[in-house]
Amino acid sequence: MPPRGGRNGKLEKPKDAKGTFFRICKYIMNYKYVILFILILSLVSNVLALQGPNLAGKAIGAADKGVGKVDFKMVYYYAKLMLLVYVASSIASFIINIMMMRVGRWIGRKMRSDVFNKLMRLPVGYFDKNQAGDIISRVSYDIDVVTTSVSADIVHILSSIVTVVGSLIMMFTISPRLAVIPVITIPISIVFTKTMSKKTRPLYSKRSAKYGEMNGYVEEMFSGQKTILAYAHEDAVTEDFDEINRDAGNAYYYAEHYGTTIGPTMTLINNTALSLICIVGSIFYIRGMVGLDSISSFVLYSRRFSGPINEIANVMNEIFSALSAAERVFRLLDEPEEVKDIYNAVVLDEVNGNVELKNVSFGYVPGKTIIKDLSIKAPAGKLTAIVGPTGAGKTTIINLLMRFYDVDKGDIEVDEKGIRTLTRDSLRRAYAMVLQDTWVFRGTIFENIAYGKEG
Repeated sequence: MPPRGGRNGKLEKPKDAKGTFFRICKYIMNYKYVILFILILSLVSNVLALQGPNLAGKAIGAADKGVGKVDFKMVYYYAKLMLLVYVASSIASFIINIMMMRVGRWIGRKMRSDVFNKLMRLPVGYFDKNQAGDIISRVSYDIDVVTTSVSADIVHILSSIVTVVGSLIMMFTISPRLAVIPVITIPISIVFTKTMSKKTRPLYSKRSAKYGEMNGYVEEMFSGQKTILAYAHEDAVTEDFDEINRDAGNAYYYAEHYGTTIGPTMTLINNTALSLICIVGSIFYIRGMVGLDSISSFVLYSRRFSGPINEIANVMNEIFSALSAAERVFRLLDEPEEVKDIYNAVVLDEVNGNVELKNVSFGYVPGKTIIKDLSIKAPAGKLTAIVGPTGAGKTTIINLLMRFYDVDKGDIEVDEKGIRTLTRDSLRRAYAMVLQDTWVFRGTIFENIAYGKEG
């Protein structure tokens, strides 16, 4: 039997984060008009929200007229405007979130459809070498991670970019000197985020791989439960699962451990900048360099400036997880498909049933030949039994007869026609197959008899 991916197998290597991102964008661009509308609505929502601190500053300025000189009419006017823009911004944000959830669902459906269609075109060898649970994990869990990130994180990032740029412009408009303070924190934040991304991205890739590994093992053990009980192998299976579960738990822990440090650290950096703004702003106010309304607006804008940066930092671990999950999905989509039939391949019909293997050599792994120079002739209408212990190559011969694999050397003929000159569809339709018991080729019957387990 061909080697299977197990817990001792080599871990999948991650990472073409940039390429993976652009491939996700291709799925997103299938709905480019919806995304364009969302972008416009997001711009409107954030521009409205950016008016809030400005209006708040004007309301404070109207109230800062001295004792008994408060202009309540203007205070109420700016307060009402501020309430209006915030409500309008919130409604737009609600619509954006609903639409992005729909886009995420559409993308998930398209990705699953692509993966399923791809699985239908893959050769049998792929399923021999990869655990079913790991494949299921890619179709379900990994795509869920990607679609969840698309639905939520993209909205956060788009909103954050608009808010950060808009807040920075407004801060420079109010006081260029004070605006230098938050600007200084940007390089610090970028360097820290970039450094942490190098650590966390491989960890999230490892976490996704370990989850797939665990799902694959569980699927195999559940499907073979009767055999496990029959051979009293429960303790060994439990020990193996404990080890796999421990590895998966550790992968999850370390990924989340480093991922969750990004948000609090970014908060510390931004709060430090806010403290400096308050201190320097107080000095400027005492010296009459800025008014109370300007300082109030500036502080509110600085909070809006730092808030999105914190949000981006908080969703970075989710983005890394989504990229790692997407890499696993795209890796499956990039698997080589079953080799197409040769040009002018013959359709096999009116079969007599003469089958002959001529000097066939084959190995599942290059350089490791397991069938060497084998010749068998099975005349039509006669019973031909292939008998041998587990691992003798009985199933391998059937795999070659049906072209689930192609021989390395030699040839297989059906009615004196090489099977490589025939279409796979017509060749496989000529066989009747009963798994683990009997294979029938029209008039010729191949019985797969094993000692113990099927080989």
